[in-house]
Parts: sequence; C-alpha cells; structure tokens
Amino acid sequence: MASSTNMTTISDVLREQVDARPDAIAIIDARRNLTLSYAKLDKAARRVEQALTVAGLKSGDRVLLFQPMSAVLYVVLLALFRQGMVAMFVDPSAEKGHLERCCAIAPPQAFIASPKAHMLRLVSPPLRQIPTAFVTFGTQIRRFGIPSPTTQGESAVPSPIRPSKNPQIAPVDIPSDHPALLTFTSGSTGKPKAAMRTHAFLLAQHNALAHSLSLQADAIDLTTLPIFVLANLASGVTSLIPDADLRFPGKIKAGAVMRQIHRYQPQSTAASPAFLERLVEYCDETSQVLPSFQRIFSGGAPVFPTLLATLQRLAPQATVTAVYGSTEAEPIAHIAYDDIAEGDRTAMRQGKGLLTGKPVPEIQLRILQHPLKAPIPPLSQADFEAKCSPPDTIGEIVVSGDHVLAGYLNGEGDADTKFRVEGIPWHRTGDAGYKDAQGRVWLLGRCAARIDDERGRIYPFTVEAAAQEFPNVRRTALTNHAGKRVLLVEWSGDAEDLEALKQTLSWAKLDKVRSHPIPLDRRHNAKVDYPALDRLLEDLEL
Repeated sequence: MASSTNMTTISDVLREQVDARPDAIAIIDARRNLTLSYAKLDKAARRVEQALTVAGLKSGDRVLLFQPMSAVLYVVLLALFRQGMVAMFVDPSAEKGHLERCCAIAPPQAFIASPKAHMLRLVSPPLRQIPTAFVTFGTQIRRFGIPSPTTQGESAVPSPIRPSKNPQIAPVDIPSDHPALLTFTSGSTGKPKAAMRTHAFLLAQHNALAHSLSLQADAIDLTTLPIFVLANLASGVTSLIPDADLRFPGKIKAGAVMRQIHRYQPQSTAASPAFLERLVEYCDETSQVLPSFQRIFSGGAPVFPTLLATLQRLAPQATVTAVYGSTEAEPIAHIAYDDIAEGDRTAMRQGKGLLTGKPVPEIQLRILQHPLKAPIPPLSQADFEAKCSPPDTIGEIVVSGDHVLAGYLNGEGDADTKFRVEGIPWHRTGDAGYKDAQGRVWLLGRCAARIDDERGRIYPFTVEAAAQEFPNVRRTALTNHAGKRVLLVEWSGDAEDLEALKQTLSWAKLDKVRSHPIPLDRRHNAKVDYPALDRLLEDLEL
C-alpha cells in the first residue's frame, strides 16, 4: 500500500483504498440495484480509461458529464482523474442558456451522458459541436458514431468500440497542481464563473471532510451530495446512493428513501436541509424514527436549530451537526446540536444571526470590516490585520486554506472575490457575520442583502433565522419592497397568530407579515429565490 505521505492526487488515495480493501463495498447504487467493491470499481474504471484513450482523448482534455449520482458517475470520474482529464459539470437544474454560456467559457472536448441526457443535443448546438460523445450503460461508456459532414446530428447507434476484458492502460504522471474538476457558479447576478479544482485541492478537501464528517472505514453512509462520495471512497466508507432524484432534494419520495435506510442501515448521512426535512415529515407522518444513524450532517443551505432539534428527536443516539460552507470552500465551520446552548437560541431569536460554530482546523477565517465593496489590492500582514474586525463586530467572512478555491478559470471574477495577503490567496464569501468571544462564527446572510433605511440597518437573514424559532413556521423570507420591510411566512398556524409573530419580531420593525408560499432556488430547494420573490411581491396586494 502506498504511503499517505506520498499522496499527491485524489487518484493516489483512491488507488490506495483499492490496494488495501479490494473486496470491501465502495458503492451501493440503490436505483440500479448495483453494488461495486473497490476491485470492481477499479476494473470498471480501467475499461473506461481504455475507451477514452482509444477515442483519442488525452491529459488536460475537458469532459462534460451529464450523469446523475450513480455508480457509473464515479467509475467515469476515477478514469478521468487517472488519465489527467478534467471532469466538467454544469448544474443539471439550470436552464439551457446557462449550459451554453458555460460551454462558451470552457469548450469541452468530449461529452459523457446518460441516454436520456443525450436528448439535450437535439436542442443545444454547443452540445452537438462537442467532438466526441459517449453514452453510459451499466458501469461502462460507449462511443457514439462520428457524424457525417453531409448529415445533421449523429448516428443513434454507438460505435462498436469494445474494450478488452483486462485493459492495460499506460499510467499518466499527474502533478498535484494539475486540473481535475471544473464547475460553474449559477451566474444569477451575471456571467457564470468557472471554478477549477486541482488534484491538490481535491486532496485537501478530502482531508478536511474526512475530519469534519468523522469518516470511518467500513461504515455505510447515505450519500446525497456528489463531492462527498469522493471523500467516502478515499476513506474506505461505503456510499449508499439512494433511489431518489437528488437534483431536487425538497421533492424526493421520502418513503422510498426510508425503505432503503431500513434495508441498508447506514450509520451516517450528509444531506441538504431540504432532503432531511422530507425525511422528518415522513417520519412524523408514519411514526417512524432513524435508529441506524450515529452521525447526521446537514449543509449546502442554512441549517436552523429547529431542524437539528427534530433530527435529534428522531435519532437520539446520533450526533447531529450543521455544516457551513460554500462552493469555493467546503467545509468552513460546523456545530453539533448539543453544543448550541439555550442562550444561543435566545440570541438567535433576538436577531443576532445563525450560529454556525467554530471554523474547521484546516481553514483560516477572519472578519473583514465593512464597507469593502471595491476590489482589495495585495496586502501586507499588518495591513490585513488592520482591516479585520475584533470579536462581536460585523463584517464580511473571508477564508483561506488548501481547500479554499484560490481563483477562477482565466481569472474571471477574481477581482471581486479574491485578494492576497503576503502572496497567500484569500476568498471573500460575500457573507456577513462575526466571531463571538469563543471564536464561533455567526452568520447574518449576504452582505449585499443588507437593508439600510430610515429605521436603521438590518440583515434580512437575521429576521428569517429568528422567525424559524417560532412555532408553525416552515420557511420565511424578508425583503425591502417599495420601501417596506415585508416578511413572507410559510405558515401552518392560525391567521391571527401572525400578529403575535410580528410582535415577537418587534425589534425588526416590520411593516407587514403575510402567509404565502416562498419561491426557492432550483438547485438546493432550500435557499430563497429573491429575484422571484420580488416579482411575486409585485403581484401581491400588500
């Protein structure tokens, strides 16, 4: 077995697990009723490597993947990483225009997708222009026929490339700074930014996740977030990929997932709040509990204490933890439910923000003074310290570390979100917050969402977090509409009790509290879609 001190790429760590535990279960794909040991995963990946190299792809080529979380997705990823190719992902819930903008920023040399996803090529010229295309089947890929210059589109019959049963693939020397994974921001406020992660970055992220999630070899993890499967594979943890549409976690069929939980008895899970809320609702409706879990983590969107409390009630034997992170830095901080004191809950009710816990050891976190809207020039350590806020003083959360994205592809977007201190890159999260005297981070929401009016300054997220502590509140959203502070609430109580909620939040000086469904982002089904909310308020009589 290779020494971990010699690990330079995420593929090295995965290969170490293959050598150490070939017969251990790596992935359980519940939708396809497929189980892969590390040895089978390795063999399947080698066959995909051969198909890629036979097609003429080489190290550094970008390969666009349209494949839901599944065993074959990680077979393909392992093959790409080993050959030094770049796995490129575009949010599957995004609109067609977003896909085309991403392909324009970083044109892919190949396209690998499920049979259903290949239908997108009929309506997307950028996809049809990708030189090489493969379709997934089982745990393998098959190349589509090369289109004739005299015809449009491609043959519906894949070309007859048949990899050998025992492929011998030439190893590729991959330096730690070689690109591995390319994703894109939503572009909701403009042009999408391309986030390129190197092998060193993925290895650092694995180390941070392995520590934060207490990953333990031979455990079974109900895995719902794609990047966590890589961390599991590198740690010897079995990833149970549920039979659920994980593109829309707030709409999963919870009954089917619960049956899989009862069958496989996973000891841990890391999931979005929307996913866990669906499980909670189903458990309460059917009088079930979650007895197999020893560790439950939730992140990807704000995680409120009310959800943590409910999960703790359904799984009293488990450590229930909220994780704070972002696309560019995952994880940043975390806190277990047992570590949230009643005084902390009181502070949240009074508008002090959402407690997210202490920063993980692998990251540096500081609070940068407001206002700093302009790009930040290179700083000396002394200048940086002078711009940082003391405890209990609000500012922008900035982070640095090996698993923090140092920059975007071609530097697009770096001026707004990156700066350097003595040559070391730092990332501006865009989140407002502060550290308390214990070094814990409190989140106040997006810096740009801050409201300054004649009643003073307020961060909408602090009101939303406080309202979440009120009975019968499912979800809330505060916005400044036509000069009024309007709070929408998804409410299951009596209408007259809304006035009591408004009185409880008197410190927020609200003009209106109204019960109404709240539009959510398509990706997480948990974050408020504020542009859609503003359009909604235009149509409501307030």
